[in-house]
Amino acid sequence: MRAARLVPLLFLLLFILPLLTHAAWWSMQGMAEDWRRADWSSAKLLPAASTEPEATVHVFAARVGRWRGVFAHHSWVVVKEPGASAYTRFDVVGWGTPVRVNHREADGRWYGNLPELVTEIRGAAAEQLIPRIRAAVKSYAYVTPGSYKAWPGPNSNSFVQHVMAEVPELAQALPPTAIGKDFREDGLYAGLTPSRTGVQASLYGLAGVTIGWVEGVEVNLLGLVAGFDLRSPALKLPGWGRVSPLSLFA
Repeated sequence: MRAARLVPLLFLLLFILPLLTHAAWWSMQGMAEDWRRADWSSAKLLPAASTEPEATVHVFAARVGRWRGVFAHHSWVVVKEPGASAYTRFDVVGWGTPVRVNHREADGRWYGNLPELVTEIRGAAAEQLIPRIRAAVKSYAYVTPGSYKAWPGPNSNSFVQHVMAEVPELAQALPPTAIGKDFREDGLYAGLTPSRTGVQASLYGLAGVTIGWVEGVEVNLLGLVAGFDLRSPALKLPGWGRVSPLSLFA
């Protein structure tokens, strides 16, 4: 009987309350009314490619626009071969042909929202990974117009998660608010996490549990994730995403 009461209480505390508080906070933030008025310019997070002789790999994520920013991030991958004069950005969008190359600035704002760096690799390690990243982009299955689905996927985060699963040396997890990262078209999945540092069980990406050194501990319910990070201690909360103890005092 006590357990029957505990489940809805945990659901309220771990899923509903964080989401409602983040929605209230988000509603007070200034944001563009539509995509035409949004700022898509470079956030100046990357130096000019011509000044960076070494190879680089970056994964970025930024909040999506308008009310959807309550829930979700959009993520993308950026690579630069050694000596290249420009970065190459790969991401997936919800109109036309999904997979885009250099659709926006490599470190561009998304709907006016500043990107955050998910992971970065430089030098010889990046040079070795770039051909595999390009191969992973080409092997992404959902490339025809109309195959994009904002929820539960496949979407931009499903795409980046595919790349990170094909290249586990990237050794980082997408934000818990990267809705679509756990998408599974083939139904029930039980096996290794994308980083191959733990285990995961998932039903179409709509419900599941992940336990891994890179991914941490995550409980996914309808795309919303609650849990905690193991490598760098932090909570993972719906809406808010990753909340570290240090950020509370910043």
